[in-house]
Amino acid sequence: MRARKGFVVLRYAGLAAMMLVVAMSFAAPGKEKKAGKSRKAKAETAAQTEGAAKAEEGWISLFDGKSLDGWKVNESPNSFMVENGTIMTMNGTRSHLFYDGPVQNHNFKNFEFRADCMTTTGANSGIFFHTRFQETGWPSIGYECQVNSSHSDPKRTGSLYNTVDKVEPKGSTLSQDGKWFRYDIIVKGKQITLKVDGKTIVDYTEPADVKGGKRLSNGTFALQAHPPAKKEQAGTVYFKNIMVRPLPD
Repeated sequence: MRARKGFVVLRYAGLAAMMLVVAMSFAAPGKEKKAGKSRKAKAETAAQTEGAAKAEEGWISLFDGKSLDGWKVNESPNSFMVENGTIMTMNGTRSHLFYDGPVQNHNFKNFEFRADCMTTTGANSGIFFHTRFQETGWPSIGYECQVNSSHSDPKRTGSLYNTVDKVEPKGSTLSQDGKWFRYDIIVKGKQITLKVDGKTIVDYTEPADVKGGKRLSNGTFALQAHPPAKKEQAGTVYFKNIMVRPLPD
């Protein structure tokens, strides 16, 4: 009787083992299929990341998002500060922040420049190129790309200041206070192209007989802190994702 019971136990143990093997054989294809999908998703993600990297190839950041390392301010050190990954212009005192870092030894000729910008009410600023550091005053050489949505100056965002001006007395139609916009500045030879959110606003060819300090040559970039029209209307301009892609001469 004892032997019989042992036989029954072994028999049931064998059946249990067989059922486990069958169950595993049915589960395996599903796991393999799931693993295949996971590998495919990872491969697609890797391909997308590689594609994005290639699309951004050649772009170099000029701002680390944490400090003003590589930048040099002239008249008023308190006119610029870094907060939440942005450079802020603390309007109230005229000042300019010049790129003075190692990229191209802060000397650019042909390039693509881009930055994300945002204004608040009454703010005024600009992005200079082909300029150089000076201790005081408005930059005497280089061009300025206007950043102005609602300041009393009617020359608005998208203007190549005092050269090709977008005059809008009631406010900018290209930028709005409190909203980010992308500014692209492209210089190739004698050609200057300004884009706002991907739309070409200025396509200017510098004439051979141009006079004064506003002429294409080479130099660095500068951000402007502009005094408000009235103290009570002092606004702020924010810059982030400041990048450049040098182009061949």
